[in-house]
Amino acid sequence: MGQTLKLTAADGFQLGAYRADPAAAPKGAVVVIQEIFGVNSHIRAMCDRFAAQGYVAIAPAIFDRIEPDFQSGYSPEEVAVARKFVANPDFDAFLRDTQAAIDAVKSVGPVGVVGYCLGGSIAFVAATRLHGLTAAVGYYGGAIARFADETPKVPVLLHFGEKDASIPLDSVETVRAKRPEVEIHVYPNAQHGFGCDERASYDKASADLAGQRTLAFFEKHLRR
Repeated sequence: MGQTLKLTAADGFQLGAYRADPAAAPKGAVVVIQEIFGVNSHIRAMCDRFAAQGYVAIAPAIFDRIEPDFQSGYSPEEVAVARKFVANPDFDAFLRDTQAAIDAVKSVGPVGVVGYCLGGSIAFVAATRLHGLTAAVGYYGGAIARFADETPKVPVLLHFGEKDASIPLDSVETVRAKRPEVEIHVYPNAQHGFGCDERASYDKASADLAGQRTLAFFEKHLRR
């Protein structure tokens, strides 16, 4: 089990976060960036899983600037409410809050970032703009193609679903063409959100394989 705490961004804004620590000395740290559903049970569980693998894991509540401690489930009604938070997303604010999380854990060792849905896009942009990172992983980030002209400063791994109705495969190919140095995997028959075991679109085989690849990627790059 982890703990909740406060982070302070560069502009002085205070936001919440969830942090989980490993039982033994940490290998490094992983910043976990939420979907549009807040730092909910799924994101906290992901932090706990990374902690079980030996990493300090921290998830900043990047919607706190809009609605403190917003958390949501995945019913159609809840999805409709959550979408309002990204009608006009402030990526600069998301990145300030992500940097605050990086700064909070950088003392433990090398830091990676992993993001899901909205967080997948933020993880990619973090790799191009922020400091203190060693590796980045993005799951089904719909805005990545929009930022694909930006060059990552660290190794990047991206996961997409072949049947993702919100991210056309031509967008994935745009990223692949513009960023040949980025490792990209497309999972057959997987839909948007395939990595979340609380969503109807969960695909265990794809989620397990993506998870294995993510852990191997961090093992390779988050070395002291």
